[in-house]
Amino acid sequence: MIEVIGAGFGRTGTASLKAALEELGYGPCYHMFEVLGEPRRAEDWIRAGDGLPVDWDEVFTGYRSTVDWPGASYWRELSEHYPKAKVVLTVRDPDRWFDSAASTVFRLQYIVQRPWGRPLRRLVPLLSPGLGAFLDMNDRAIRDRVFGGRYPQRREAVERFRAHIDEVRDAVPEDRLLVYDVADGWEPLCDFLGTEVPDAPFPSANASDDFGRTQIGQVRRRLALPAAAALGAAAVGAAAAGRVAGPAAGAAAGALVLAGAAAARTLRPRRP
Repeated sequence: MIEVIGAGFGRTGTASLKAALEELGYGPCYHMFEVLGEPRRAEDWIRAGDGLPVDWDEVFTGYRSTVDWPGASYWRELSEHYPKAKVVLTVRDPDRWFDSAASTVFRLQYIVQRPWGRPLRRLVPLLSPGLGAFLDMNDRAIRDRVFGGRYPQRREAVERFRAHIDEVRDAVPEDRLLVYDVADGWEPLCDFLGTEVPDAPFPSANASDDFGRTQIGQVRRRLALPAAAALGAAAVGAAAAGRVAGPAAGAAAGALVLAGAAAARTLRPRRP
């Protein structure tokens, strides 16, 4: 049974909040990391994005809280389904939020939105079903549901970020809502949940540099590398066909190679 619903966008301290909630006894906490660890979970959110019935109790079986995307995209539905759950809206400076999101969560999505990345996007579900499902989930839960069909650049993203905060504040009663900056530490969160402040530092998880080295690295190892290997094989085959079928096939092979190389660079963890 979900008791705490995180309504804040990804990259607003949600990994730290996840760790804090688990420390306070509200774990396990469902986070985007759950889908990274078990790509089959993406199907639940693909169904939701397609407007199909979703059994939220089944989706969250064994969990006591949820933060981050994709759950944060469905904060209205979840707050209605779990009427006794409290809602935590994590916030931060909008421009700093965008800088963090653009260098982490949005990196691969920006690639596949570009014309030369589209062939890769069409091939990925065939070559790596896990990565394909993960991207489909992000498209529905983040791109379409939150940003209106396209991963935005700074101005549009910041406007949407601010509008989301207003929407949650307007919709959730004050006694059920905490607007929360994780930089404020334990006290506001514990006061809101009615728990004692732990005798331990507040968690500081998933800074942008760490995200690049860990979570994006996890995607690359578990999901993207099989696709890259398959793309390489496909490119070799297309290049061989180009010797016979003419320059068009060779150009297609080159596009595959460039798209695959771009994706590999995108998913390579950045150094601090």
